[in-house]
Amino acid sequence: MGLAAVLVLSVAGAGAWFYHRLDSNITTFDAGGVATERPPAPVPVTPGASVPVNVLVLGSDTRDDGNADLGGGDLGVGHSDTAILLHVYADHKHAVGVSIPRDALVTVPSCRLPDGSWTKPKTNQMFNSAFTIGEFPKGNPACTQNTVETMTGLRIDHTIVVDFKGVAAMTEAISGVDVCVPNDVNSHNIQLKKGMQRLSGQPAVDYLRARYGFGDNSDIGRMKRQQAFLSSMIRKIQGLGFSLPTLLPLADAATRSLTVDEGLGTAMKLVDFAQSLQGIKLSDITFVTTPWRFAGDRVALVHPDVDTLWKLLREDRTLDGQSTGQVGAAASASPSGAPAPTASPTALSPEEAAVPVTVVNGVGTPGLAGSAAKAVRGKGFTNVELGAVNGSRLTTEIAYDPAQKAAADQLAPLFPGARLVEEPGSDGITVTLGRDYRPVPSTGIDSLGAAAAGPTAGPSDAPSGGPSGSPSATPSGMPTGIAENARGADTDPCADLTFG
Repeated sequence: MGLAAVLVLSVAGAGAWFYHRLDSNITTFDAGGVATERPPAPVPVTPGASVPVNVLVLGSDTRDDGNADLGGGDLGVGHSDTAILLHVYADHKHAVGVSIPRDALVTVPSCRLPDGSWTKPKTNQMFNSAFTIGEFPKGNPACTQNTVETMTGLRIDHTIVVDFKGVAAMTEAISGVDVCVPNDVNSHNIQLKKGMQRLSGQPAVDYLRARYGFGDNSDIGRMKRQQAFLSSMIRKIQGLGFSLPTLLPLADAATRSLTVDEGLGTAMKLVDFAQSLQGIKLSDITFVTTPWRFAGDRVALVHPDVDTLWKLLREDRTLDGQSTGQVGAAASASPSGAPAPTASPTALSPEEAAVPVTVVNGVGTPGLAGSAAKAVRGKGFTNVELGAVNGSRLTTEIAYDPAQKAAADQLAPLFPGARLVEEPGSDGITVTLGRDYRPVPSTGIDSLGAAAAGPTAGPSDAPSGGPSGSPSATPSGMPTGIAENARGADTDPCADLTFG
């Protein structure tokens, strides 16, 4: 929503009086909370050449300041329940928006508290908790920015926060946004009908924030709908032709609910930035969710796929690895300043390799377990067998005894999206394949004697790990862990809206 809000401010000639009014609307956060040790800024190929821009767009679920009427719940500091990292390429004609799951387990670095002191870094924290550090009345966007910079190695140029009121006001100002509801919803006081419809105000907020009643009730499905909604909103704004009578009220509504960094703290600064984005067509924007898998009730980022994603963006490369030729090598530093991580998998220890692994066909497709077992053996596991077919599973599950967690973590990249479930006392690891599993392309009979049946895998069919554990790639060169989580901004709004 923050990106759409900025786009409307690219209108020119609105008059100094109106810019002054917008200035009084805008709230900024203190730059003193931004870390002093940060990733390096990108280096232009030639002096004066354009460089990429990274914008962190956060949606706050705070109920304060009148937001409770739209979101329900208790008053208090909100979480960043929507997070999109927008990478604008150096040519300023293409962009990638990366959705970061709110439940992703990450390292939250040192962040500033209201008394001026700084916290100690904490590992294995939910991503959206960074926004609550210090319990600032309007959240802690600087801490979330620090977290994203630590995680990605990308320098964040701007951070924008928008709340429920902002979403409602912007959608009403443009007379609604056309969206697709994947199924009838009647849950948690939210009622929506299946199919294409135009939403504004409260129903638009409901569509964006609801989890229950859609698909498998997951945050992953919610992010898909948010991506589709933002695409539709940008299409609507661009289609208005930047008409002043329409866009000035929208600019007024948008800025009333924005909190931005000091670099965007005036209407003129926002306008200058927005004008730099006007050359980006909807067809040249891609959304991608960070490669992920379930880790109990939380989400783990899948390596090395997510490392590959960050490295591509640090080098200003397209998702299929093509160079834009605009940025120097200094932009490819890793988050720690050390060389960027490679895609090489961690080798199994002898103890991990010997852990018994049972692969169960939870779908019923002939040969599916045999294909998966072959991939497991290719990873280095030596004690692999097939279990009885149980054809009713939606999502792949990896069940393991807590003592075998390290081995289960080695298996997880072969099964993107799998739920990891601890089962104390279990004998070995059991992988039960769900309908989300896509086998590695194979022909003939695998080494366990099971036919590797099923359709030949297309661009998004191969598991991100592949038989060797390294990220497999589509024919275009895009790693499948990235490709299977990507959607073009001009994609059919009804396509791929739920997970599960």
